[in-house]
Amino acid sequence: PNPHTKVTPMGAQWKAKGKALVADAKGKLFGKLVKEITVAARGGADPASNSRLRLVVEQARKASMPKDTLERAIKKGSGSGADAVSYERVIYEGFAPHQVAVMVECLTDNVNRTAPEMRVLFRKGQLGTSGSVAWDFNHVGIIEAERANADADPELAAIEAGAQDFEAGDEEGTTVFWTDPTDLDLVSRALPAHGFTVLTAKLGYKPKNPVNTANLTAEQLEEVENFLAAIDSNDDVQNVFVSLGG
Repeated sequence: PNPHTKVTPMGAQWKAKGKALVADAKGKLFGKLVKEITVAARGGADPASNSRLRLVVEQARKASMPKDTLERAIKKGSGSGADAVSYERVIYEGFAPHQVAVMVECLTDNVNRTAPEMRVLFRKGQLGTSGSVAWDFNHVGIIEAERANADADPELAAIEAGAQDFEAGDEEGTTVFWTDPTDLDLVSRALPAHGFTVLTAKLGYKPKNPVNTANLTAEQLEEVENFLAAIDSNDDVQNVFVSLGG
């Protein structure tokens, strides 16, 4: 991509807008990471032999999560503490206003609470049935990384590390690498040798035919952004994948 055009993956521009306003962003991030750790720890409490847990633990460390918070989350998920808890991963799909497709990934300990909340949040758009918009997204691994040295070449790193594609990230100096879902851990481990420090690594959805934001008026875009911000602020929501581009 042209270095002067800012490519925003999956309509993340609406997130950047609210960043300055969100004083509790760190607490919210910890909350989401704790849930991810809890779920990943089901596959074993040792990050060395549980790659999914290792990726989330690394993320938590980079976010400066206190060690006891981290250890408590692992215990919660691996069922080795009195407060063992079980979260279910549920995907809600549908449309934001103006036919912008949305995949909402939730981690909930009570679907009977989450489902009605999602129905209310989707009132300004349209909540679809399972599979109604999933066909319009590719299931992918998403790695956000930054250059560890100035001459690191994202294209070369993508080829060498086994990523499918890459693009400029939201933050200055970051790159988003897309991988096959099964290669997420492999590529995450290979990137540092090619000059990139991995910031986050997760499975997610990449839109096949994103709506170009240039085709929406400022007012329409604001309606989409407000819809997405309301969904993102729900406690059970982990990730929102949006079919927006441009």
